[in-house]
Amino acid sequence: MLLPLFVPDDEVVFVSEAGAELRDNAARFVSRLAANRFLGYLKAQRAAITGEKSAHTNRPELVAAHGYDVKFAMHALRLGIQGEELLRTGRITLPVPGPSRAYLRAVRRGEVPLAEVLAAIDGYETSLARLHDSATVPAQPDRAWVDTWLHRSHLNYWSER
Repeated sequence: MLLPLFVPDDEVVFVSEAGAELRDNAARFVSRLAANRFLGYLKAQRAAITGEKSAHTNRPELVAAHGYDVKFAMHALRLGIQGEELLRTGRITLPVPGPSRAYLRAVRRGEVPLAEVLAAIDGYETSLARLHDSATVPAQPDRAWVDTWLHRSHLNYWSER
């Protein structure tokens, strides 16, 4: 849900005044709650890759070709990369920048051994857990600002109708 806040300006087709304000204040959404979401999804993807949890994959051909579901793996690593960036900087760079994007594509093509992928996922899990517990990451998003923005945007929208 956070990604639309970080789409590069030259890729945005239309943004309202309320949307522009929201995008300008994206960092107000960064909190330990976001860290929990990234960690939870990362762990679920890892469990699906290793079979700890039923993967329900519709991609048995990927498992047959590479020994693991490379799409699950690529998404797990993307979550780690983007979650770490969000918690460190308050932003997510889209698309994923250079070296990380090349690595994700190599994983998606099945060029990275499963053991290396799992080690990288474990590294991101550790990093996200550390960032979650960091004093620099707020415990909660700026709910007062968000509530005020929602209320004002709602009133503005309906007053124009």
